[in-house]
Amino acid sequence: MDVSTTPRDTRLSRQLGLTERMMMSPQMRRVVATVDDGLVEIERQLTDDLGFTDPVADTASRYLLEAGGKRVRPMLILLTAQLGDGNTQEVFDAAKAIEITHLASLYHDDVMDLADRRRGVPSAHTVWGNSVAILTGDLLFARASKLMANLGERAIRLQADTFERLVLGQLHETVGPQPGDDAEAHYIQVLADKTGSLISTAARAGALFANAPEEYQDALREFGEKIGVAFQLVDDVIDLSPQPEETGKVPGTDLRQGVATLPMIYLRQSALTDAADAELVARIDADVEDPAAAASDSFTSAIAELYAHPVTERTRAEAKRWASEAVAALEVVPDGPVRQALTQFGNRLADRRR
Repeated sequence: MDVSTTPRDTRLSRQLGLTERMMMSPQMRRVVATVDDGLVEIERQLTDDLGFTDPVADTASRYLLEAGGKRVRPMLILLTAQLGDGNTQEVFDAAKAIEITHLASLYHDDVMDLADRRRGVPSAHTVWGNSVAILTGDLLFARASKLMANLGERAIRLQADTFERLVLGQLHETVGPQPGDDAEAHYIQVLADKTGSLISTAARAGALFANAPEEYQDALREFGEKIGVAFQLVDDVIDLSPQPEETGKVPGTDLRQGVATLPMIYLRQSALTDAADAELVARIDADVEDPAAAASDSFTSAIAELYAHPVTERTRAEAKRWASEAVAALEVVPDGPVRQALTQFGNRLADRRR
């Protein structure tokens, strides 16, 4: 299969920063080509699997799939599958189920966060309303469960455990830390549940359904969860970037939606002893509470100050620490192109700018 047909952002070589195949070893070239071929096939099958006879359900369920995305989770599944039997239909089915689960969570998240856009297009609830967006997410969760059910009891349990953590993560983000809770620890746990759990499941599922040695499971679980936390911490930095043309996001989107990201948590800690930081916190809080102010030049200026503040670089350093711990967890995986690709993936993720 011609991997040039793979969407540019979903090619493994691009994600790893390996833009020139001639710079790869023959073993790495084979792994990259196999994963890219698998991504093309998964994309084709996803289009079929998200088809419904009802026209509204059919259009709405494909909406965010067709809007794009990096397909990080299918990519990880295919990559860890190379530790076993490689690309099989069972591996494809697991990859589709996990990507559909991720898509479903986006429909629900956008309703809860009042997000106007997703993947460069209007969010589903702004097109069809909250009820259709929520029900579409429910349909996608059901479709993902059907795919997992075909893979047996272990797959069902894996999906159920992951879904439980996704919901708990969203719940804990919604209610926020309780009195006496450590705000930073609470936030990291939310990231581990909302993002890390699904990426962890993806890393494990590839090896599991390709019949790789069971001894890899714990290492891949830890790798995926910590990579998920790192991924979201980098997103916290990207959210503040004053270059929306590069990131695809309006600066401060998360803060406008009331999400207390790690730079803001760090800033609140610093504000306890620093008057200038306390003043910046007060300005941001005042603008967030007023929808008109949150769209103002004043808020944009405050976000730019937060982006330039040391707490943002501290957040980036924390993301790199989580990515480094994720890579360290791979020690049990045999040295070779798969481990090298996972290592490169983790290191690249912590340095991404979009």
